[in-house]
Amino acid sequence: MISAAKTNAKQDFKVQDINLADWGRKEISIAEKEMPGLMAIRERYAPQKPLAGVRITGSLHMTIQTAVLIETLIDLGASVRWASCNIFSTQDHAAAAIAKAGVSVFAWKGESLEEYWWSTYQAISHPDGKGPQLVVDDGGDATLLIHKGYELEEGSDWAKTKSANKEEQVIKDLLLEILRENPYRWHEIAKDWRGVSEETTTGVHRLYKMHQDHRLWFPRSTSTTPSPNRSSTISTVAGIR
Repeated sequence: MISAAKTNAKQDFKVQDINLADWGRKEISIAEKEMPGLMAIRERYAPQKPLAGVRITGSLHMTIQTAVLIETLIDLGASVRWASCNIFSTQDHAAAAIAKAGVSVFAWKGESLEEYWWSTYQAISHPDGKGPQLVVDDGGDATLLIHKGYELEEGSDWAKTKSANKEEQVIKDLLLEILRENPYRWHEIAKDWRGVSEETTTGVHRLYKMHQDHRLWFPRSTSTTPSPNRSSTISTVAGIR
């Protein structure tokens, strides 16, 4: 596991090269003109700050377009922490621009599996020992990590069983290390969790299966619907628990 000491000592982020920030900012400015929906939301709701004080964790491709989403959430008042959902998809100039703007982002192209899951945990870990109230997920990794950690503290032995592959073992090693440091960490993180938006159809099916098995640790969920303009559009599902 990577030590948190390897993050920037003064600022709460880890990116490949902060010097790429100006390039990223130029591309974000262009992307804003190509994403009128989010910009309209900013214009209409930013003055009201409807997300004021809401803690949001993102586990979604850290691209220029995602940067526009992140800054929209912040304009609406949210406190945001972010990691990528893929070890190869991060646009390093986008991550640098967001980090320079003061956002806690943990993403760089070419992460190892250990770095990837460490970054996901950092994105989940909000100040003062708190966790997210909302999760923006793509593939369910942030959701999985919280649930597996919570279940471990509840007595599950999954983290101590034989792993089917290297990545599964990386997850288990991380969870066991966190358990040794704080046996109540995941209960603290999940305490205020209220929902998740999931980008993938597979992830949504997994959420429904967890609900059916009574293993869903938040009261509401969201899913995705196809859109001709992007891979998916987040839409709310009525409370499923």
